[in-house]
Amino acid sequence: MSPTSLPVSRASKPRVELHPPYAYTFGPEARDLAARAGLNLDPWQCDAIDLLLACKADRKWACFEYAELVARQNGKGAILEARVLAGFLLLGEQLILWSAHEYKTAMEAFRRFRTLLRRLGKQVGNNENLIEYDGIRIKISNTNGEESFERLDTGARVKFVARSKGSGRGFSGDLVIIDEAFAYTLLQQEALMPTMRARPNPQIIYTSSPPLDGDSGEPMFMLRKRADTGGDDSLGYRDWGAEGDLDHLDDIDLDDRVLWAATNPAYGIRVTEQATLRDRRGMSDRGFAREILGVWPRQTQGNVVIDPALWAVLADPNSRRKGGIALGIDLSPLRDYGAIVVYGLREDGLGHAQLADYRPGSKWVIPRLVELREALEPVAVGMGRGTFAYLETELDKAGFAKPEDPEAPQRGDLAVTNAIDMAAAAGQILDGVREAAFRVVPARHLDVAVAGARTKTSGDTIAWTANGADCDISPLVALSVARWSFETRSHLLSEAEYDLLGSVF
Repeated sequence: MSPTSLPVSRASKPRVELHPPYAYTFGPEARDLAARAGLNLDPWQCDAIDLLLACKADRKWACFEYAELVARQNGKGAILEARVLAGFLLLGEQLILWSAHEYKTAMEAFRRFRTLLRRLGKQVGNNENLIEYDGIRIKISNTNGEESFERLDTGARVKFVARSKGSGRGFSGDLVIIDEAFAYTLLQQEALMPTMRARPNPQIIYTSSPPLDGDSGEPMFMLRKRADTGGDDSLGYRDWGAEGDLDHLDDIDLDDRVLWAATNPAYGIRVTEQATLRDRRGMSDRGFAREILGVWPRQTQGNVVIDPALWAVLADPNSRRKGGIALGIDLSPLRDYGAIVVYGLREDGLGHAQLADYRPGSKWVIPRLVELREALEPVAVGMGRGTFAYLETELDKAGFAKPEDPEAPQRGDLAVTNAIDMAAAAGQILDGVREAAFRVVPARHLDVAVAGARTKTSGDTIAWTANGADCDISPLVALSVARWSFETRSHLLSEAEYDLLGSVF
């Protein structure tokens, strides 16, 4: 077929589409408002808006989470713009967070939204940063890093942010947008997801082309797995990409014009056959398949050392310890986060691990340790040398000390690991996971640390390391030193506590 032939009819529905049942939708109102702003939606975009604004009988959103996964330049941004216009001007949402993976991407979205508002309303006097629409005055903030829109009648805001480990903290968003979700990480999700916990009717939206490779985009792979598994009554999910994966491109006809149209809903509107042909000629097979046909990579484990399936077996929300415990503490390299883990034994002889605390900063650690010491009377308080060096002065003031005689530690003494000890601690966790020797009270921060942890070797020793600068593994390190401290100081337990160890040692 030549590039001058008649265009192939574009697809009206994505390859994968699922959503919860709903009673009604605000979609028509949102589409009308968008049209008045000069944003005329394609049929596929209208379908997306109907699902995004679909409500159950109790007036809550049918889709708490919604993902629209489609190749680049099809117009997924227009879906977000129409949704945000409706939330800001019609639905009374007080805070909308629009996040992108880069600042410049967030600013492009900010400028597009500003254009829509200016088309809807009119400038107030000579103030180009004040717009009036239907009696509503809207203030535009252009301050670098604080780009936003605010309704002066209700105080409702739309904020545009670049994602980071801490972006979104302190906000309680009704709507959170994850634009370009291929670059979205679990740690960023940790910062953004809790912003909606206290909101009465929140929603989070993901839009993206597929992940760049099998080692990134973990939240997207998790979304796809949930969609494939089914049974999630709060997830809306649409994927326009071609079936298959990037490692098996021989099974996909990359020159099939029908496939081009099926995977690009704007084909024949803003995506032309001629432009797609240029892409085909100028891009690698893998790049064309991913960026233009929406083909996913296969998710890889990379050098992940803790098998997610084995870790999942350890989760037990009802796990309870019986007897004495040890505490493990770790601080992130920049001291911007800290974690405390409790480790002990259950009545069945299996280990019991629980994330006792995880917070930003480090000033909270010593007061929290004092509380836990008084409440739990730990057999030992474990930490690595770096954490000890940083906290040494405050630990001393609070009465935490290393053993006077290293060969005869006392109950409650510090257990400070050297490199060999830390290697043993990491190895004990790896063995314990493989052997299902302990149970973990589920905690998302700990799960994220496990997913992002790798090992590095130095001579005959190993140590935990993070897979990326924005991955904090302090909860896993704290678990490691807690378990190591418990096992190395178990002889200090009372007779009643020690009786439980028979099935373990």
